[in-house]
Amino acid sequence: MSDRLFRLMERHQKLDRALRQLQVQRWPDPFQIARLKKLKLALKDRLARLSTRRTPSRA
Repeated sequence: MSDRLFRLMERHQKLDRALRQLQVQRWPDPFQIARLKKLKLALKDRLARLSTRRTPSRA
């Protein structure tokens, strides 16, 4: 696994933890939740692009 891929996975996990912590609050900020979800989805898309680029296609 490349260093870049590993760092992206770490950032994705940190965003996931932050999102879960925010959602259990009594009055969570919906705008912050939406922002974190968008960031997390963008990271997931980048991870998917990197992983498909790295795996050789099978014929």
